[in-house]
Amino acid sequence: MSLSLRTRRWMDLPYKASIEMRSLAAMFRCGMIGIESPARTLKVVRTLNQLGPFGAASRIAAIRHGDQPAIADEQGEITFSELDELVNRFANALTDRGLGTHSTIGILCRNHRIPLIAAFAASRTGINAVWLNTSFSVRQAKEVAEREGIDLLVHDVEFEEAAAAIDLHSGHIVCLSDDGSADDAETIMAGASPKPPPTPESPGKIVLLTSGTTGTPKGAPRPEPRSLALPGAVLGRMPMRPREATVIGPPIYHGTGLLIALLSIGLGSKLVLRRRFDPALMLDDIERHQATTVCLVPIMLKRLLRLSDETFNDHDLSSVRAIFCAGSQLPGEVALNAMDRFGEVVYNLYGSTEVSLATFATPSDLRADPTSVGKCALGSRVRVLDDVGNDVPAGTIGRIFVGTTSPFEGYTGGGAKEIIDGLLASGDLGHFDQERRLHIDGRDDEMIVSGGENVFPHEVEEILHSHPALDDAAVIAVEDEEFGQRLRAYVVLAEGQETSEAEVKDFVKANLANFKTPRDVIFRDELPRNPTGKVLKRLLPTD
Repeated sequence: MSLSLRTRRWMDLPYKASIEMRSLAAMFRCGMIGIESPARTLKVVRTLNQLGPFGAASRIAAIRHGDQPAIADEQGEITFSELDELVNRFANALTDRGLGTHSTIGILCRNHRIPLIAAFAASRTGINAVWLNTSFSVRQAKEVAEREGIDLLVHDVEFEEAAAAIDLHSGHIVCLSDDGSADDAETIMAGASPKPPPTPESPGKIVLLTSGTTGTPKGAPRPEPRSLALPGAVLGRMPMRPREATVIGPPIYHGTGLLIALLSIGLGSKLVLRRRFDPALMLDDIERHQATTVCLVPIMLKRLLRLSDETFNDHDLSSVRAIFCAGSQLPGEVALNAMDRFGEVVYNLYGSTEVSLATFATPSDLRADPTSVGKCALGSRVRVLDDVGNDVPAGTIGRIFVGTTSPFEGYTGGGAKEIIDGLLASGDLGHFDQERRLHIDGRDDEMIVSGGENVFPHEVEEILHSHPALDDAAVIAVEDEEFGQRLRAYVVLAEGQETSEAEVKDFVKANLANFKTPRDVIFRDELPRNPTGKVLKRLLPTD
């Protein structure tokens, strides 16, 4: 395929160099990099060259922030120096088991220090690390492990049934349970050498899984990043600073949690982790650690906002400067409510496991238009195209294509996404407004034609999320003899609220065209969601 003029420009070295320089400047301004002694600078550069950005992350943090607290979890706190030593010990334990280049470990853990230690250790020894979803059934865990070629599984004790079903050539390492028992990970680290392992031929890859909302999650490996654009894009717009504290809500096996965790480690900030999300405990953690950054997916932010005024008033939350939200669509009403509660601190990222970071909405973007996902991030190109690959005008819905400096390599099980002019299909439909802010209108496989009219379920969902009596909503397409397809809404009542099917329909009619009104409104106690908050629409009945 010949490249367009715009794509050639994107690939031009001067253009790429400008992205790297702007990223470097953003990282310098926020304090991720700074003026160091020649000896320390040489040590950092040597570590990066040997281990790559991911494998080197904890070691560089130890060089720059050694005695600062690195991770606070239910086991207590460890410093960056202690973290780096534990990574060395875990890495040596893996090589003692015969694992090395071309080997693969799986990580099936909730949020605590061990999954990060295991992932850093794997990369540091040339081993690939696959992050598995803790909500997997035994069948799914077995299927994904076999497809990804996992040799050893690092898992919490609660997932022993899944581990037992997988054929693991190099066994498994069990992490502590809720009562502190079955501590294989601590035992093997205590018995392994604390010295840095031999430098691998090449660092191990990180394999994150897609969300799996329409089927079994796929592996989406990424090479070690060769660009500063990803940290530069986030740190250039979000006020993260060195040696502070970051509270993580989402699972770190997902890109949202992992991205903010890595940025926090790079800044020498304390990472506050809990195995399970609890909104009241999150407020406790923010106050106790004086956290400046909070990472959430939209459903977690929504649950946080459900807490009473009294609960909020009992906590000092004045330290918070940034609430980072990603992983699924952020309803406009939730964004505004969060800023009314916390101040102008909400930042919304749009991207995916495949396309990486596409756009970034700042608080001013969200105030101007809370339904937008912001403007293109540094190092990203976003185009909205019609069915034949032409750009569509502002306000016109089309398919979203994204190009970044961290390209998707294709699924581990085979297959890829469509590429046009070097840009990858996101799988979403959307449009730009006149200010070049991007809006997501739904998945490209969810748009329906009802009675000859194009209907996007997401547009209806956004309206339902603003209904004062509803706490949650999802809209799907079902077959219709007369119109071909029609919309069905599944809704969840807010606590203490009442409404009827007719009132919900009237609410939609008052805000949208008649043909966009769901024919059916079904009340549920809750909607099926994956751990990152995306509704599993395939589990909602269509008959």
